[in-house]
Amino acid sequence: MRSVQLCLMAGGLFGGTAVAAGAFASHWLRDRLDDRALQIFETGARYQMYHALALVLVALLLRQMGGSVATLTTAALAFGVGNVLFSGSLYALALTGIKILGAIAPLGGLAHLVGWGCIALTAWNLEKL
Repeated sequence: MRSVQLCLMAGGLFGGTAVAAGAFASHWLRDRLDDRALQIFETGARYQMYHALALVLVALLLRQMGGSVATLTTAALAFGVGNVLFSGSLYALALTGIKILGAIAPLGGLAHLVGWGCIALTAWNLEKL
């Protein structure tokens, strides 16, 4: 059950910080960043929230299935890594303007895709679990 707790905690932390990032963008950054940088920052917050909710979904699935499904554990890890790389690089790009940071975002996006693929693979193998 430890994996369930970790997924829920990560989902809660990522979700809470996504809300904080969105509030930060709309109240403090709106007058300090140009429209493009603000849009980039808000994209990071939006995708962070989507994948925070995905982590909560994985936690619920793990709990339902006994907490030891390797593909779900991999999905959780992929969502966490994806959030750090994708949203983190977009936040850094928006705040610093250092364009090379944008090159990190696709790695995070790939991690997110791996996570969703793992959920699909879990569903595909459901009869075997």
